[in-house]
Amino acid sequence: MSEEILKALTQLFAVVSKQDGGVSEAERNFVIRYFEQELDRKRLSEYVALYDQYAESGVEGEDKKGAEATANPEDIIIITEGKTPEEIEKQEKDKARAIRKAARKAKKLAEGGSEDDSKIKLKDSMRTLKVCRNINKTLAQKQKVIVTFKILEMLAVDRNFSSHRLEIIKTASEIFRIPQEEYKLMQDFVMATDSHQMFDSPNLLVFDEEAPPVESRKKFIDSGLLDGEIVFIRLKSVELYFTKYNGKDEIFLNGQLVKKDTIVLFSNGSVFKTPKGAPLYYSDLVTRYNDTAQQNPISFNAINLDFRFPDGTIGLRNVNIAEGPGKLLSIMGASGAGKTTLLNVLAGLESPYKGAVEINGFNLHTESDKVEGVIGYVSQDDLLIEELSVYQNLYYNAKLCFGKLSEEELDTRVMEVLASLGLDRIKDITVGSVLNKMISGGQRKRLNIALELIREPAVMFVDEPTSGLSSRDSENVIDLLKELSLKGKLIFVVIHQPSSDIYKMFDKMILLDTGGYPIYYGNPVEAIAYFKRATNQVGSDNGQCQTCGTVTPELLFNIIEARVVNEYGEYTGVRKIAPAEWNDLYKQTHSVKPVETVNEPPPNSLSIPSKIKQAAIFTTRDFLSKIRDKQYMMINLLEAPLLALLLAVIVRFKNAKDAEEYVFRYNDNVPAYMLIAIIVALFMGLTVSAEEIIRDRKIQRRESFLNLSRMSYLTSKVGILFTLSAIQTLSFALIGNTILEIQDMYWQYWLVLFSISCFANALGLNISASFNSAVTVYILIPLLLIPQMILSGAIFRFDQLNNSIVEKGRIPLVADLMASRWAYEALTVEQFKDNPFERQIFDVEFEISQYSHKANFWIPKMQEILDRAANYAESAQNENADSVMILLQNDIALLKHEWQSEKVNEILERLKIQAEDLELSSEEQKILNIDLEKTLQIIEFDRAMADKLKAVLEMIRSKVLTPKFVMAGERKDSIINAMEQNPENKLSVVDLQNKYTNEYLESQVKNEMIKDKYVEGNGFLVQQTDPIFAVRNPNNISNAFDYRTHFFAPEKHFFGKYFDTMWFNVFVMWAMTILLLITLYFEWLKKLIDILGNISFAKKKK
Repeated sequence: MSEEILKALTQLFAVVSKQDGGVSEAERNFVIRYFEQELDRKRLSEYVALYDQYAESGVEGEDKKGAEATANPEDIIIITEGKTPEEIEKQEKDKARAIRKAARKAKKLAEGGSEDDSKIKLKDSMRTLKVCRNINKTLAQKQKVIVTFKILEMLAVDRNFSSHRLEIIKTASEIFRIPQEEYKLMQDFVMATDSHQMFDSPNLLVFDEEAPPVESRKKFIDSGLLDGEIVFIRLKSVELYFTKYNGKDEIFLNGQLVKKDTIVLFSNGSVFKTPKGAPLYYSDLVTRYNDTAQQNPISFNAINLDFRFPDGTIGLRNVNIAEGPGKLLSIMGASGAGKTTLLNVLAGLESPYKGAVEINGFNLHTESDKVEGVIGYVSQDDLLIEELSVYQNLYYNAKLCFGKLSEEELDTRVMEVLASLGLDRIKDITVGSVLNKMISGGQRKRLNIALELIREPAVMFVDEPTSGLSSRDSENVIDLLKELSLKGKLIFVVIHQPSSDIYKMFDKMILLDTGGYPIYYGNPVEAIAYFKRATNQVGSDNGQCQTCGTVTPELLFNIIEARVVNEYGEYTGVRKIAPAEWNDLYKQTHSVKPVETVNEPPPNSLSIPSKIKQAAIFTTRDFLSKIRDKQYMMINLLEAPLLALLLAVIVRFKNAKDAEEYVFRYNDNVPAYMLIAIIVALFMGLTVSAEEIIRDRKIQRRESFLNLSRMSYLTSKVGILFTLSAIQTLSFALIGNTILEIQDMYWQYWLVLFSISCFANALGLNISASFNSAVTVYILIPLLLIPQMILSGAIFRFDQLNNSIVEKGRIPLVADLMASRWAYEALTVEQFKDNPFERQIFDVEFEISQYSHKANFWIPKMQEILDRAANYAESAQNENADSVMILLQNDIALLKHEWQSEKVNEILERLKIQAEDLELSSEEQKILNIDLEKTLQIIEFDRAMADKLKAVLEMIRSKVLTPKFVMAGERKDSIINAMEQNPENKLSVVDLQNKYTNEYLESQVKNEMIKDKYVEGNGFLVQQTDPIFAVRNPNNISNAFDYRTHFFAPEKHFFGKYFDTMWFNVFVMWAMTILLLITLYFEWLKKLIDILGNISFAKKKK
């Protein structure tokens, strides 16, 4: 307390005590005792002398001058010089008002006295007004109430309650803004000798063996056998409790003997101990006063809780808790004792190995739907969205809690909560990160609490609310929690070694020892006395300092974890009392009986919005947080165009020494551009989504108590990420294709890149949801991208991979799992066959390729196999006939398959019909009559048969394939001539080719560098060149869903139909994306990782 305030209080004591008979010895001694509490011995005599001076002659100097000036309002001079008529009139009115006021006050205070007495009393009254106003500017409201009580107590020492004295004190209370109803209660409390003389009020409580009459509004707690009564008064405006005892028993308050009729403050952590009855704790008193708690019926019972971690370690051992509403409980213990584990089990975040947690009779873990919205959880971690303002953090949280409130009602509710927590002045400030703070740590913690407070949960769990805060902020936060408990909330708080003031705020404490052993459950202050008694320490009856009331929580842990000293006087690692021994003592001294179950649903104010509204709220909140993060937006919006610019500029290649202009047709880097574009789309999709769920995991954990829709949350994430990917891939395609002059392909490139980027988004969300660390996720990204590059088909040919995965004529299954392979094939095939030039001649080129390959490569290959089969047939007479026959069988089977797949019988039938038109010779007509089924029999097959079949193939080449090849070539020439002669075409055919086609890409999709045009597969021939003009033979399709084919196929089979390659591949990429989204929703990947982790841990344990 400052010297200025102490002098003011000294004056106030003097002014009051000098009235009506002057200062008595008892009153002077009372003031001296008060000074002894506030001052050291050196200053004590100085202030006693000052008090005596004020009491005898009043205040000298300015105070006296001020009092006299105020006492003579007629001496007030009205200044007219330089003043307007309005200002002069105002001065006259003020003077008249002052004269009337002074007259009324003098008449009231000096009534019945002489003229001199009246003047003295008037001066004292004016002095009191000035002193009180000075005090009013400095002391907190609680301190003003205590000062008022002290003045009343001073009158009570000799029972001199004159009307003038009381009037001065009442005037002071008015200036102090003490509600007059409470002041009247204070005055009655001081003046009355027992509760019967006090007026009936619900703010009075009697601790006695005899209850007040039923019609009385006074509250009552049974004390057991007690002489007299202990009376309590509650001053609700400041939430202070005062008490006095009027009996003859020895009553102890916090270990100190209470004198009869002495008024004392009953503060946090206080305890009354009577000779025969049970102790009365502060929490019991508050609970009895708390009407709100009675209106929120809650029964919370934790019964025989055991918890085990996945590795089998025991986290909790037989914990029992029984509580009702309106309590603030602390959970304390050494590091690793299981504090947070207990909190998580009680909150329903973890399931117990044994036992149950019941709220109003409903099992929290098996009937969670019955207690929806009842529980609030404030994590130790910061759960604020950094980019949003204080108001927005709370507003969007409120929207998820109250779907039925209008915008106006929602805004009102948010502002009320912010104002109640002192956050309304900073509502528009962005909260920032924990490291880059825009608001203080205490404000952040209060805002975290506000996120839960706004929905008014009946039971709250708070983990380490004071960690990282200053002592002042810590007290403010616990003060807030205490206020909530007084409103009927049941609050559990994990806290680590609090200060004395904070420690005493808790109604009860749950103390755990290493290994999850419960070792104490009860009043916090009594805990110290409990452990002192257990270890036979001096002063075991006192839990706090008898002089100052300070509690030392560290003493608890010093006693509990005391170490054994060896023969050298050094502390060893062995504890004097093991956790199990403390637990045994706890079992002997504590018996936790479940509270009576409340047979009604827990109070719940939630009204969760619909899933569609939830998705909209999540989307809006996430969108606002992203656009306010300037670095995030800058990187993600500029990343794609910059990479496209860099890539396109580098690969813009002029493939000619003397070339003056860039020509798209001769740029050998176009396929590489396609691959890098796909990899960039994958990379952007993965990086933008990799942290999305990890970043929100803590917020999701808190919002799990609201039972919000996971589908809505994921829909918002997917919607924002897909939109961002659409913008990124569009900018990439526009810039990259423009620089490389890839004409009329923007839409196709964007669709493919967007599709694979969305696949990457879904993949990134899965790994974000499955792993616990952002570092782990970013390490995984290269591991996911490299296989996509290797198996894309652009770097390594699929037929030249490891033999264990290669399939002749088909893309390996492992490659089909790579989205990059579908994207690369879609782009290359679409770029080749659907550019404005090739689109007009692709069909005829397809025919030309088919006829050319059959005539020039397929027939020679078949003839080669026939010769080889004939050789096998001739060698079948040797000793190794069995092995040769197997080879012959394989060749005959292959020949039959090819014969049937190419429909040779149908071709021969058509040739028979056209024999006359074709002018076939007699020898050729004989060939047409060959019986292929009989010819291709192993028993009858020989060289002659092989020659006949070769002749058949030659006839097909000369009479069927060659003419068709020529006709197709002629059609191609006519189409090109038509293009040349079309007046609408401003470019020549060569210019069109230069603009729309690319030779290097063409060589890739035609496999022109392959030496072996046909290779033998598993019972069939595989065409290796011109895959872009090859379709899968229907005879090689095993079922309607058999989609597999060779790379660069122009169309794909599925469900009995053929689809364009680009559209089919895009469909496959979206099917993969949808599958990943389903996996994400059901968390299959996370569950698989957890199972694998448990299996590996179990093996290590064995």
